[in-house]
Order: sequence, then C-alpha cells, then structure tokens
Amino acid sequence: MLFLPFLRRRTRIGNGTDDRSFPNGKNSDNGRALIHVDNVVKAYETPAGKFLALRGINLAIDRGEFVAVVGKSGSGKSTLINMITGIDRPTAGEIHINGMAIHKLEEGPMAVWRGKNVGVIFQFFQLLPMLTCVENVMLPMDFCHMYKPSERRERALYLLDLVEMADQADKLPSEVSGGQQQRAAIARALANDPPLLVADEPTGNLDSKTADAVFQLFQRMVDQGKTIVMVTHDAELAKRVTRTVTIADGEIIGDGLHLDGEAGETSPAVVEEEHIAA
Repeated sequence: MLFLPFLRRRTRIGNGTDDRSFPNGKNSDNGRALIHVDNVVKAYETPAGKFLALRGINLAIDRGEFVAVVGKSGSGKSTLINMITGIDRPTAGEIHINGMAIHKLEEGPMAVWRGKNVGVIFQFFQLLPMLTCVENVMLPMDFCHMYKPSERRERALYLLDLVEMADQADKLPSEVSGGQQQRAAIARALANDPPLLVADEPTGNLDSKTADAVFQLFQRMVDQGKTIVMVTHDAELAKRVTRTVTIADGEIIGDGLHLDGEAGETSPAVVEEEHIAA
C-alpha cells in the first residue's frame, strides 16, 4: 500500500486566524479552512459584450477535504479552479489560500507562491517533452529554490517511487504510457510538498482502470492530510469524494457532503456524462 509519510510536515501551515465569514458558502471559517473564495466575479469582454463566467462565488474548503467540482461544459468549473490556483484573476471579490490574499499578488510573486503552495495536475499532463520524468519532477524544486540542489534528484526519485514510477525515472514522457505520465505529473505536483493539490480533469484522458488507480492515489494523499480540489466529468468518481460542489452558469447551485458514497442532504451533484476515449 502506498504510504506518504512526508505529507504530514506542511499540512499545518497557516495559523487559521482569518475570521472572515462566508454566509453563502457551505463551510464558513471554523479555523480549519484552507481556501476562502469571497464573492468572486469573473467577467470577460467578448465581441457580443461582457460575459460573466463567475457570478459572486462564495466558497470555503477545509484542510483535508477532497472536493469535486462538477457541472456542464462552460459552467465555470475551470474558471473557478484558475482563480484558486492564481492562474487567472478575479474581476471582483477576494481569494485567500492558506492565509495569503492571492488576488493582491503581482505575477512574479504569484508564480513563486503557487510553486510552493499549490500542486497543479492537468488533464494533458503538461510534462516537458525534452526532460526525463525525474527531471520534470525536479523542476518545481529548481524554480522555487526548495531543498538543496544535491537533494533534489533524490527527492524526485522518492516521489516517483511513491507513485510507482521509479523504474521509469530516466525515460522521456513520450516513452511511457498516458497513465504513467499522469503519475509523473502527480509526483511533480508533490515536489515542494504543497498543502493544496488542484486537479483539472486529471482522469479525462485515462482508461477506467488507470483512472481508478489515480483516484485511489488521491484518496491516500487526502488520508495523509492533503487538501484536493478536483474538476471532473466522471460521475462515478464524483460520488467517491468527501464533498461535491456543483456549478451552473457561473454560480454554485449545489454543495453537499458525501456519506458512505451517497450524497448528503444538500443539492445533489449534476455531472455531465462524457465518453472520453482512453
């Protein structure tokens, strides 16, 4: 069984003293919240006029939660994820992650903050093709100057071993399977031991068996204290997380906990079914 002992070190980062309340969100601050999204609006200018991708989103996510964000294509799921990771910025509202007001950060400090505090996992892996798997895992450490240079390869190999990829460490991404590339991408997301992992359709390009293995890996990370926010179209996977947030037309229309695989008393998740080729 995969065990992640190193994950325990930084799950206590943040003093939990931000006492903002979020009356329209499920988990108002209780001293454990890692993510605060407060009345966030995102507007884009289009030839047809202003388009509101997010309409006053309020959301708080506790440390150690495994949250699925679901909804139809174009509902605002990925836009919300981009707000949380700092890849995009809100038109209005505030976002606090682990005590940091990220909506106020300039681009340079934002990139450094993201590298240390958020591990991002993409649907299409985003591994650099000219680097080996182990070199890809080392990149975040190099960029953020985390760990001693002499320790980085050893740590990267350790992480690849945790995701059962140690024997593929010196291969290029093109030389391993899609499932193996996603495992390497997960190891890369863990490189700097961030408290938060954000995954945008992480199983969308994987066959069902590999997708299940990746999901079980996520579950073990949560068991070790990580917080995971995952966008998914997979209805079965969405039932297996601890909480589901449903978005439609830029608004949260459902937010419920799952008990023993069943939805709680709040609005049920509505997941768009898609058949994605492996």
